[in-house]
Amino acid sequence: MTTPPEIIRKVSRLDNDVAAIYEILVRVETTQRRHDSRLDEQAAKLEQLATTQGEHSAKLDEHSVKLDEHSVKLDEHSVKLDTIIELLRQRP
Repeated sequence: MTTPPEIIRKVSRLDNDVAAIYEILVRVETTQRRHDSRLDEQAAKLEQLATTQGEHSAKLDEHSVKLDEHSVKLDEHSVKLDTIIELLRQRP
């Protein structure tokens, strides 16, 4: 019994379609691997930025404390200067 030519064509076409689908899947897989790699790089950069931001925040907090200390000292000096000026005004 011989196979009709149309069946042979359909099987051949289906075989070609399957091969094409596998090629597409390979390209998709390759692209996904590139994307995974790129996402890993970006995650590492974000982690590094978060660490740097934490360090900057800590440094900014230190500066804020120092500024508060300077403000207190400046207020003390202002009071002392006001006292000196008042004493000088009272001199004959």
